[in-house]
This record gives sequence, structure tokens and C-alpha cells, in this order.
Amino acid sequence: MAVCGVIFRKRLRGGRNDGFTLSRAEGGVDSAFSMEPAEMAALVTETERAWQALGGIQYGPTKVEQGSLRFRRSLYIAQDIKVGEVLTPENLRIVRPGFGLAPKHYDSLLGRRVNRDLAMGTALRWEYL
Repeated sequence: MAVCGVIFRKRLRGGRNDGFTLSRAEGGVDSAFSMEPAEMAALVTETERAWQALGGIQYGPTKVEQGSLRFRRSLYIAQDIKVGEVLTPENLRIVRPGFGLAPKHYDSLLGRRVNRDLAMGTALRWEYL
């Protein structure tokens, strides 16, 4: 309620009403649709609750997901590749376990050259490009 009091004092100080009233019973041009202190307090509480419900941003897997990362799909070499060869749909596959690069990189990796010999079954990493 302290927050409401500060807002009311600031808003009503200049004699103008910005959608707030201390009491609708006092009347006024816009009192019928202006908020009273209890309604303002409820608005503040519910706004805070909605903001907290949004949660925080976290990139990457959570601690709980760490153990199941191996069950995700990732990029693996499907055929032996010599240094300088190009990655193609024939020699690059999306399979389990999830120890290689994420499948979202598949299209951007096609056509890139590898910088070392890679054996079939190698999990693809950025340092191999």
C-alpha cells in the first residue's frame, strides 16, 4: 500500500487525475473508471506476480538436463574423410548420442572443408573445420 500512496501523491499533486482516485464516492468526471487504492495495490501485486512468472533466461542445458545430453542427436561423420574434403549429406549424419555439434548447424556445415582426417563415427566438432 506504501507504493500506492507514493503514486497517488505524485499523480494528484498538480490537481490532475491520471486514472486514480482516493474514493469514487467523492465523484468527479472520471471517477467511475478511475482506480481506487485497493485496486492499485492489486494491480501492483498481480503485475509483480506476472513478471516473476516469466522466469529467467538461461542458455544451454540446465543441471537436470546434463545427464540426458547423451540421448540427444548430434552430427557425426558417416564416411571416412580426408583432410580438405567437403562435408556432404553422404558423409555427415544426424544420429545419437549427442556428443557432436547440434543438428541445427547441419545446413551451415554442408560444403565446408575439414582440416584433418576424420574416421567414420567421429563426433563432429568446430575444431575439425
